[in-house]
Amino acid sequence: MTFTSEARDVRTGPTGAQFVLRNAHTGVGAHITQVGAALRGLTVGGVDLVPPYPPDAPSPAASGVVLVPWPNRIRDGAWMQDGKPRRLAITEPALNNASHGLLRFAAYQAIEVEADRVTLQADVYPQTGYPFHLSTRVTYALAETGVTVTHEIVNVGKDAAPVAVGTHPYLMIGGVPTRDLVLRSSGTHRFVVDKQLVPTGEEPVGPGNDLREGRRLGDVTLDTAYSGLARDDDGLIRHSLTAPDGRSLVLWQGPGFDFAQVFTTDRYPGQSLAVAIEPMTAPADAFNSGRGLKWLAYAESWSLSWGIELTRT
Repeated sequence: MTFTSEARDVRTGPTGAQFVLRNAHTGVGAHITQVGAALRGLTVGGVDLVPPYPPDAPSPAASGVVLVPWPNRIRDGAWMQDGKPRRLAITEPALNNASHGLLRFAAYQAIEVEADRVTLQADVYPQTGYPFHLSTRVTYALAETGVTVTHEIVNVGKDAAPVAVGTHPYLMIGGVPTRDLVLRSSGTHRFVVDKQLVPTGEEPVGPGNDLREGRRLGDVTLDTAYSGLARDDDGLIRHSLTAPDGRSLVLWQGPGFDFAQVFTTDRYPGQSLAVAIEPMTAPADAFNSGRGLKWLAYAESWSLSWGIELTRT
């Protein structure tokens, strides 16, 4: 079924047009914004899984946005292409980095809108420090107990282009203080960062950041990127947030998403503590390290998926 204009909230504001998806049969709903193609809301059976923020506010702390053609940071916005220096715009002045890609504040175009799915499209055009042309799409499709998100990147320029993808969802289980949720994640190593929050190496996880056995969020402070994430027999990486009553939010990462950033903050509107679990195909500064970086040839496409679901342990 296609949305009518009445069924789609087309008010514009700091996050552009709003797309509200619903499946009355399963009780799943999602709220997507035009700006940043961001996951602004997700509800399963009346339970909120994404913390809300005011309707007249821009996305706080990159809430839910798509990060392409790189997630996280590039040190000083500088990298080398075949011996030629490239300089990206500095979008994190406090740390002198290029941060979170080139589409964080882009207004995507809706190319398919149905009752239970929406596909948004935006191009990365050649620009300072990134002389490549990408066509990108992101599809949010409601699932039985959550949402599946699929990214497609196509190189429509003439030259091979470096690409990495990330996304920045904040998560919760409605009615439960986030500090009482137990976070489990399988990363065996963490990236060590310097004062610019750019990696300088990797080391095994330790007492303050080892999430394999589960940690109550109120007991940890995290802004940590993980590697060595374990895939289950179906090929998916899974992170979980579990409430005291046994309900569990699972964020899964499909092939290609080999890294994750976990970020906790007390600066999210209306939340004393908020947590983001960020699937990434590459860690910070991948344009320089090459770690996880994919080079797309002309007309080559890349498709990858992740998702969120609510279960009971």
